[in-house]
Amino acid sequence: MTAQLINGKEISRQRLEEVARQTAERSAAGLRPPCLAVVLVGDDPASAVYVRNKKLACGKVGFKSLSYELPAETSQEDLLQLVDGLNADSEVDGILVQLPLPKQIDSQAVLERIAPHKDVDGFHPYNVGRLVVKMPLMRPCTPKGVMTLLEAYGINPEGKKAVVVGASNIVGRPQMLELLLARATVTICHSKTQNLAAEVAAADIVVAGVGIPNFVKGQWIKPGAVVIDVGINRLDNGKLCGDVEFDTAKERASMITPVPGGVGPMTIATLLENTLYAAKLHDKA
Repeated sequence: MTAQLINGKEISRQRLEEVARQTAERSAAGLRPPCLAVVLVGDDPASAVYVRNKKLACGKVGFKSLSYELPAETSQEDLLQLVDGLNADSEVDGILVQLPLPKQIDSQAVLERIAPHKDVDGFHPYNVGRLVVKMPLMRPCTPKGVMTLLEAYGINPEGKKAVVVGASNIVGRPQMLELLLARATVTICHSKTQNLAAEVAAADIVVAGVGIPNFVKGQWIKPGAVVIDVGINRLDNGKLCGDVEFDTAKERASMITPVPGGVGPMTIATLLENTLYAAKLHDKA
């Protein structure tokens, strides 16, 4: 059995088409386009690529984008002042501060400074807390994108055993909450988990997000399981790979996301969906 590939590029394209359609409707109704402000501190090459892709995506769907590129030596106080100004700007619907930030800046302090209704990344504790109590406002982009993929492929987590490998605040923990809200029985694994292979082997749905190439071995995958690989790692030969040993896993799983082309495109699509939602909230304010 060779797994069906879950095509994140195609689902992302469909979702962005819908965002563009709704944005055009807003324009026809005399409403301004959603506006996303993106802040980049320093010159990290990977971060610069991510920011460029987000700006390009904004242009494709008719959004207004604002870009703030700050030097690596920017102080935390200066960055917080910029965030305060964007919070106060009635024309800005969403604020995204690209991570990682330089070492002199407390990332959590910056994320908590963003107004929750403009926190389109979904990282603010207020938004994570609302997810816990089943009252989501801004849902973290990558976990929400994973749920969109599952829905698009007719994969219902209800009653399934789901295992999340990795417990980061950006992916693992909010992914656990998303699956729990979908009525899966969820186990989250981390560096202190004992017998990780057995945990993965028991899962109907595996979501891997640890940032280590081929960390989850293909032979661990339960036959017929669904595998969602959030990781994207660049090898010494320049090629990209995920956190799951793809070639072996695809011979055991029923469905699997490729890297690249799986979860990655969904993160940007979800970011723009969140920004559109933020604009609608702003309309009502």
